[in-house]
Amino acid sequence: MIDFLLNPWPWWFSGAMISAVMFALIFFGKSFGFSSNLRTICAMTFGRKIKFFDFDWKENTWNLTFLVGAVLGGFISYHFMHGGIAVTISDSTLSDLAQLGFAPPTGMQPSEVFSWESVLTVHGFLVLALGGFLVGFGTRYAGGCTSGHAISGLSNLQLPSLVAVIGFFIGGLAMTHLIFPYIY
Repeated sequence: MIDFLLNPWPWWFSGAMISAVMFALIFFGKSFGFSSNLRTICAMTFGRKIKFFDFDWKENTWNLTFLVGAVLGGFISYHFMHGGIAVTISDSTLSDLAQLGFAPPTGMQPSEVFSWESVLTVHGFLVLALGGFLVGFGTRYAGGCTSGHAISGLSNLQLPSLVAVIGFFIGGLAMTHLIFPYIY
């Protein structure tokens, strides 16, 4: 059993699990979204002092279980399951990244972005701070995050989620091909 857990699982397994979770959420009248946890945590903290956080947050505590599970699962998989193996990416991507000054990966994240040496530089700090702000602003502006719109919204056949997902893809392509090369 341990070998099964530690080795890569078939590609289709995650799709089947996402489908099962979405059917259960739709059956129970719930809506999935990772970013809604931030609003729930703020409502728990600030209570009724801020109008945006004045709602019955106790109805959304089930979603906090998903947040805790994602953090705990990431910790467990990184520290106990990935075995120090670097993420595998295509040769053409490695070549493109080398042109931007990125070394071949030795872990799960590029050290040129996600290391203390990078974060403690002005450039690294600004990239992460501005990126975090834009992700937070975009999530709020779009009325949800990529997982909420792409998984839950599309499962519920919501047209605004389709528009948001198309926007996510256009934004990702623009970032990858137009903006990212200028940042690095």
